[in-house]
Amino acid sequence: MESVTVYHYDAFSKEPNKGNPAGVVLNGDELTDIEMQEIAFKVGFNETAFPVKSHQADLRIRYFTPGHEMNLCGHATIATIYALKSKGLLGDKTVLTIETNAGILPIKINTSASGEILITMQQSSPQFKLFTGSKKDLANSIGLTESDLYADLPILYGSTGTWTLLIPIKQLDAFKKMEPNNKQFPEILKEMPKSSVHPFCLDTYDSNADMHARHFSSPYSGTIEDAVTGTASGVMGAFYAKYIKQNFSEPIKLTVEQGHEIEKDGRVIVDVSKNNESFNVQIIGSAVLVKDFQVLLEK
Repeated sequence: MESVTVYHYDAFSKEPNKGNPAGVVLNGDELTDIEMQEIAFKVGFNETAFPVKSHQADLRIRYFTPGHEMNLCGHATIATIYALKSKGLLGDKTVLTIETNAGILPIKINTSASGEILITMQQSSPQFKLFTGSKKDLANSIGLTESDLYADLPILYGSTGTWTLLIPIKQLDAFKKMEPNNKQFPEILKEMPKSSVHPFCLDTYDSNADMHARHFSSPYSGTIEDAVTGTASGVMGAFYAKYIKQNFSEPIKLTVEQGHEIEKDGRVIVDVSKNNESFNVQIIGSAVLVKDFQVLLEK
């Protein structure tokens, strides 16, 4: 048996056991793909990240759910960069590039006078695709009725690196009623059967926040719900710019709250600016170390 150290960080929170948990394994170069997947399965978090060497960027990050490898994960990126910076493994670097399966993305690190580390993560260019399935079945699959949906806004698949289905919801009260039946998602999401589901609304618990959301995983990922979702918050910001705010000239800064219903509340800052016919999207957040633990691999 071989023992591997996993660091548990909570992203998008300054308080342990809030925000979104991610596993970070710092000796990724010593592990095979099969071992990475085994570790992610045994850890059980929505994502476990493995920073490894890159020939194209400052480093590469690989992301695994308990079920499969992901192209990109916002909260696990924030957790990994926070881990590397706080452990002194990035030296004085404040600007770097990361190689992901979704492309090479720039990262900026700001450290405040009090020592707080804030990480800005560039997102891929936003893409959208119309959902054409049954709105009734979609609402039912998350424990709601079609009347809970906000009819004035479109239901769209969106991606700034990872695809999710963005579902506008009328009122905040509906989020407490939500009970996802993840196994139903693939037959309803005919255009993208492996997409996750991301209901959101413009009502918030925190008066300083702009949007509230929940995030329900694809059944292929091995998890049910993501506490605070970076990439989905990023594409939600692009949705806000394209369909809600629309005619804006100055960059938009949004605070997205998520996780309240499962007592994991956290915050993602989303910056959106115009970029020719598209948008430039960045997400900003921090993380906190909760603990480290060992996972045993059979050799």
